[in-house]
Amino acid sequence: MKICFLDKTLFEYDFNDKYSPLLRGAETILINLSKSVSLLGHEVFVFNNCRKSIKNNNYHWNNINELTNKNNFFDVAIANADANLLNLINAQKKIVLSYSLQPVEKFIRKKQLYPYFKHKPKIFLLGEYHKKKRSILTSLYGTKIFTPGVDDIFINSEIKFPKHSNQAIFASRSDRNLNILIDIWKNYIYPKSDNYKLFITPNNENFNNLKKNNIYFRKMDLQNNLIKDLSASKMMLVPGHKAELFCLAAEEARELCLPIITLGIGCLKERVDHGKTGFIAKNNFEFAQYVFDLFQDDNLYNSIVKNLLELRGSKSWLNSAKNFLNQI
Repeated sequence: MKICFLDKTLFEYDFNDKYSPLLRGAETILINLSKSVSLLGHEVFVFNNCRKSIKNNNYHWNNINELTNKNNFFDVAIANADANLLNLINAQKKIVLSYSLQPVEKFIRKKQLYPYFKHKPKIFLLGEYHKKKRSILTSLYGTKIFTPGVDDIFINSEIKFPKHSNQAIFASRSDRNLNILIDIWKNYIYPKSDNYKLFITPNNENFNNLKKNNIYFRKMDLQNNLIKDLSASKMMLVPGHKAELFCLAAEEARELCLPIITLGIGCLKERVDHGKTGFIAKNNFEFAQYVFDLFQDDNLYNSIVKNLLELRGSKSWLNSAKNFLNQI
């Protein structure tokens, strides 16, 4: 098939920026999905705000501002979060990848309503929680569940065991209820034991005050350094957030065999198989107890890690792309 991906950002990026910390989830997904679809034998064109044109066999990147020929026909057109981009092309099938809850009011304010009715695209969502929260009005032409993959850099990383780390990590965005995790750590974990450390995404709190409770900022850098931080940790702690629709950070931690403890807010209940890949706590006290259990009970920890090892590589981008194409 001849497939195009459409994206328009204020900043420039292309496939070579794959590991840049400046990219958000939407751009990272576009890069990995488009490349994987091309590796499956399809001719892929990406139109976005790239610096220069790139052509690699059946994989093409071109600046979206040069896309003026509407007679250029595609079998499938995939717009990254913006239905207006579908005005630029002709295609037999049209898809919009959605990354937000986008209630009807916001859908209208973002000028999505008219192009949505005009092009009648299928909306690809990130999970059952995302689908449940989607308005019926903005789902008239069908929805599908699209599960993003995990980058090969995580899949190919070496896992070293046994792990005697006394470190836990939070690697999601700081606005994803990090404050809840900090409260749990300060009130339920650190007062009972000062043997454990928590590394978090930097936020606006005073670093010296956090340090008094064995909470430290991790360095925000390239993915190689993120992998080092994850590999040095024994578990991922992530409460979840009602605006979190997938949480790629949790999937990356899972690929590196870190058990995940969560309150299951938002999509996090979909990222964890309770008792097998981690734990979904009912409250803050139970959350803290699961932390102590994994730090102190080697048999429990090893059983969770064994389950995680069996899942390694199952959520590659090639597998994700195959499932995506099967739903078009």
